[in-house]
Amino acid sequence: MSDERTDGPVTAGSLTNAALFERANKVIPGGVNSPVRSFKGVGGTPYFVARGQGARVWDVEGNEYLDLVQSYGAVIAGHAHPKVVEAIQRAAVDGSSFGAPTEREVLLAEEITRRVPHCDKVRLTSSGTEATMTAIRLARAVTHRSTVVKFSGNYHGHSDSLLAGSGSGMVYLNPVRYDFSVPGPSGITPGADSDTVIETYNEVPELDDSVACVIVEPVAANMGLVKPVEGFLEGLRQQCDEIGALLIFDEVITGFRLGWGGAQEIYQVRPDLTCFGKVIGGGLNIGALGGNRDLLDHLAPVGQVYQAGTLSGNPLATAAGLAVLDLLTPEVHEWITKQGEYLARGLRGALAMAGIANVVTTAGPLVGLYLGSNTPTNFDEACETDERLYAALFHAMLKRGVALAPGAYEVMFPGMAHGDRELDRIVEVAADAAAEVAQAATR
Repeated sequence: MSDERTDGPVTAGSLTNAALFERANKVIPGGVNSPVRSFKGVGGTPYFVARGQGARVWDVEGNEYLDLVQSYGAVIAGHAHPKVVEAIQRAAVDGSSFGAPTEREVLLAEEITRRVPHCDKVRLTSSGTEATMTAIRLARAVTHRSTVVKFSGNYHGHSDSLLAGSGSGMVYLNPVRYDFSVPGPSGITPGADSDTVIETYNEVPELDDSVACVIVEPVAANMGLVKPVEGFLEGLRQQCDEIGALLIFDEVITGFRLGWGGAQEIYQVRPDLTCFGKVIGGGLNIGALGGNRDLLDHLAPVGQVYQAGTLSGNPLATAAGLAVLDLLTPEVHEWITKQGEYLARGLRGALAMAGIANVVTTAGPLVGLYLGSNTPTNFDEACETDERLYAALFHAMLKRGVALAPGAYEVMFPGMAHGDRELDRIVEVAADAAAEVAQAATR
């Protein structure tokens, strides 16, 4: 499925990554518009992408990389997939935004409800953060309660009440466990934080009747890749049922990636609300909240829970999302899952050959890498990974033409564009890079 062009960018010119980063720092905080892109977690200067095609990206200097970032999972079909490009172009000809409903919004919502049994209705947003934020507000409204339970290492976007205890780029704030209990540089007030309870992932907490909802990544993909232990998701469902709280699955990463119906289909646990993003926008800005009609009809204009957005249901994003979902047949899901497992086996062997202790985890096509001996089950254990070693491995692979995420707590996103040829090359590069890193460590 990796049929793609392999020529370089349209222009390389004299522009360099370093020069562009210097310019960016003058007009953009940290030189980037999302912190992980700054390379703070690995050091060095970020590469600035000129274009992408399939499994590859090219930077402004003309360097080519096999890309395992894939917009952090938003482009499961690969960069510039012809059908996605065509769908966006056809939609753009008709207009990029209207502030009025369009047919594609209806079609995308219908497709999501067709694939996810508990979703009778869907509200489209412009980001995953907006989807989780709306889910929390809705849960509080229907339960008339305030407390939100989340899990350390899970990331649900950057809204105030959900940022505490997050994984992903938040790990690189100093200290690792950022203190949100007092107002300060974070900008998070004690009031915003006080209704959020942080629990340990893979441990079922005992809930009381102050809890409005429990929000969880059914497969945690923002502290590396940590799968739920047997009984964890089932236990959350039972606890929520017992006290009348809502169970919210954040499937922004796992939705329509782990399978036809996401993680909830794989693990056979039905949440009350599900948050989506990434895949359903085909690489463009989108989010969505789904659930049964009784819950979703509390949203305005039917109910009193307000949520709105100028670009919600954007015609370009919905066109791209429909094109991608059309590509994601059960057979394709099966194939990309096998590709993820194929990559994981290769990486395990490549690192072990160099004497580097490693644990490579998989869920569907997602691949997580821990540099250590133990398989983590929660955030504290995930943080035992060797960040310095990861940074060295990252740069050793990058200079050989393979782009991992610039952070030890991100996952790899092989997708439809990563065929055996691409994955074999990645493993070959990993073996060479691991040998270099291991040799340097002994000096």
